[in-house]
Amino acid sequence: MRPAGDPIGELVELLSRLPSIGERTATRLAFHILKREPEYAKALGQALTDIHERVIRCEDCGNYGAEAKCKICSDIRRDPKIICVVAQVPDLVAIERSGTFRGRYHVLHGLLAPLDGVGPDRLPLDALEKRCESDVEEIVVATPLSVEGEATALYIKQVFAESKVQVSRIASGVPHGGELEFTDQVTLGRAFAGRKQI
Repeated sequence: MRPAGDPIGELVELLSRLPSIGERTATRLAFHILKREPEYAKALGQALTDIHERVIRCEDCGNYGAEAKCKICSDIRRDPKIICVVAQVPDLVAIERSGTFRGRYHVLHGLLAPLDGVGPDRLPLDALEKRCESDVEEIVVATPLSVEGEATALYIKQVFAESKVQVSRIASGVPHGGELEFTDQVTLGRAFAGRKQI
């Protein structure tokens, strides 16, 4: 615990609560903020104060944005016949950064985890089913390759088993530039199972 009256220590402690930020990085960030002009710290503080009021979930897909519909759902150039299901918004951002997907998204904001009390009723799967009542032809499940991610993918497949909607799963395998000796068994197994002719 930091002693009371230590403003730098308080800032370091708060910053170190952020994911992937250890105490050393938090300390470096705190001193960076202190070194900048006071207006920067005020603007940063105001942005953090207002974030929950200014950012809302898209009423269609669950993405974050400033409007009732996010920019992706509002974009008429996107293909409404294909929906990519992701666990979290950062997954959506990563896929968008790749520039390879031009459909729409559905963000679950979690994964099935029965041991943690997260069942299907805790995820917006009803909303996904409702979206697929129109002209959706394919759902691409892009959940993580974890036990929870696989359970969620299988559940989505079951939900749409009797539907005309095709359910697919993103491919997985050895990452580009990856060394085989450091690749785990599940990833290698998937790489062999999903092999293609060259």
